[in-house]
Amino acid sequence: MRELAETARRWAAQSRTGVLARPLTELGFGPRHPSDAVLIDEDGRCHGTLYRGVFDAYLAAEAAALPAGHSACVREVSVHGDDVKRAGLTCGGQAEVLLQPLSALPADWWDLLASGADAALITRLDRSRTRAVSGVATPQGRDGGDTGEAGGAGEAGSASEVGGAGEADERARDLLARRRAGRDTRRTDDGLVLIETFPALPHLVIVGGGELAELLVAQARLLGWKATVTSVAEDAVRLLAERPAAACLVVLSHEPDVDIPVLSTALTTGIPYVGALGSRRTQARRAADLVGAGLDETHLRRVHGPIGLDLGARTPAETAMAVCAEVLAALDGRAARVPRDGAGPVNV
Repeated sequence: MRELAETARRWAAQSRTGVLARPLTELGFGPRHPSDAVLIDEDGRCHGTLYRGVFDAYLAAEAAALPAGHSACVREVSVHGDDVKRAGLTCGGQAEVLLQPLSALPADWWDLLASGADAALITRLDRSRTRAVSGVATPQGRDGGDTGEAGGAGEAGSASEVGGAGEADERARDLLARRRAGRDTRRTDDGLVLIETFPALPHLVIVGGGELAELLVAQARLLGWKATVTSVAEDAVRLLAERPAAACLVVLSHEPDVDIPVLSTALTTGIPYVGALGSRRTQARRAADLVGAGLDETHLRRVHGPIGLDLGARTPAETAMAVCAEVLAALDGRAARVPRDGAGPVNV
């Protein structure tokens, strides 16, 4: 969805029409990016990716047939059997896809996505009238972004104007706090509510250089994260301050005049992940220096060090993967576990 923001803003500036298509409910399809969506222009061309394009022609036709004055329609799609392999999908599935004209979405939604800020879109769907009302919610006081409500043209409205928005807004903020993009549906007294969350991309701030730093950058980019390497304490502090809720610190430096001020800043400003490479002796030295800098045991317990999940990593590439896996678990607020030992749905 975020990659569609500039296209949607350009179309709005040019007074072009378009339709946004994304899943309302779905079952199956295997691992997918939860923020996949498609913009359909007035000529039926699709921009973006949804189910590897297998339903593009159908969705384009349905978008063109959307009656004037309607702010939404819901269409069912499914793929099974041999069609799954031909489509290049992991497995079959079925979904209800929501189609909305761009005029029915708040303009602020696309502005927030384009800026990289945390944002959530809350949409109430009244199927009896084929009508959807959308509103934008952003986390209060986070990242210096907008904190209130945003309205747009057509059927768009502020979060407070969307039926059932109180509960939905709370759920949106909870999902954003987990730093994961996704969609959730809730049934309220006012109808079905779709909650779409798009947190700012995690930003791996790597302090120190070398092969491991290069591999961490590669691993982060594979995950779609941002990554920056620096050996200067002042630069690292600045990067952490730019968007603290999305920043993740990985200290590779063993220089006290670099790692101690950076770690102190991260631990006192709410950075969601603070990790430090080094032996247990190095960790003990850092802990003593941090206490000398005024930090206490509560702060020290937040340091992931020795860094990374215990995956049996030996090589730099394996270590980079173990570190990013630990970051991923920390952002989601969960302890690392083996799915085999759990119960219930896997991708929750």
